[in-house]
Amino acid sequence: MEDIQARLEETSQNCLKAYAAWVSQKKDPKAKGELHSSIHELRKVSSRLEIELAISERDSVTSKPLPIPSHRSNSKGEPGSSILDGGDEVQKPAVQLKTIKRRSGSRKPSDRQGGDKT
Repeated sequence: MEDIQARLEETSQNCLKAYAAWVSQKKDPKAKGELHSSIHELRKVSSRLEIELAISERDSVTSKPLPIPSHRSNSKGEPGSSILDGGDEVQKPAVQLKTIKRRSGSRKPSDRQGGDKT
């Protein structure tokens, strides 16, 4: 953590200096480039800090069990629920197949082929 703190202090000071230089010389491309570079370095340090924060949160939270989502916990014992949800066995919902209805053959062969209707 001390390394991140030192980097954060150094890069924030560099960014402030680059910002002050850019404000006084807004048309100078060198000042603009240095400001972009210092902002980029500041982003890298802040990203490292976010990673460290996430790691520390993960270490403190992993000892707690994950809760069952509400949409899963309400379906215990219902048909179609899985073993993981507390049901006795895995059941798949019944699937109904639709029959395909065909048109009657009352149309003339010329109509089916796109011929004249006269």
